[in-house]
Order: sequence, then structure tokens, then C-alpha cells
Amino acid sequence: MAQAQGLRKRYIKAFLKGFFVAVPVTVTFLDRVACVARVEGASMQPSLNPGGRQASDVVLLNHWSIRNYDVQRGDIVSLV
Repeated sequence: MAQAQGLRKRYIKAFLKGFFVAVPVTVTFLDRVACVARVEGASMQPSLNPGGRQASDVVLLNHWSIRNYDVQRGDIVSLV
């Protein structure tokens, strides 16, 4: 019984260590490098959501290019 409790405590400790490392890394990545967004509606047709279908498209928003001013003609830019 004591061994099982020690094992459970060790797993919880390992989980919390991983959690407190993974969350800041993930938040920083999503804020600085890239994030995933869903495009809904007809505003971007026919490039996104072609054919008037009801499903939404999923896109990767590249924050890195914007920070380096690497935007070129023809790029789709998202503003919040």
C-alpha cells in the first residue's frame, strides 16, 4: 500500500513538472511563432471555404513572418 502511494506521488510530481514546462512553452509558441485558426463565412471565398459549403477551413497563422516584415503581394493577412 505504501509503495503504491509513493508511486502515485511520483507520477503526480512528474506530471506537474511536465505541465509547468509545457504550458509556458506552448503559450509562447502560439503567441510568437504560429497558431491555428478557423475561417468561417463567405468573406474569403473562393480562396477559403470554396463552393459555399457550410464546413469551415482551418488555417495556420504565421506570426513569425509578420514580425520580420516578410509579407508579400498575394499573401492573406489576418487582423484581430
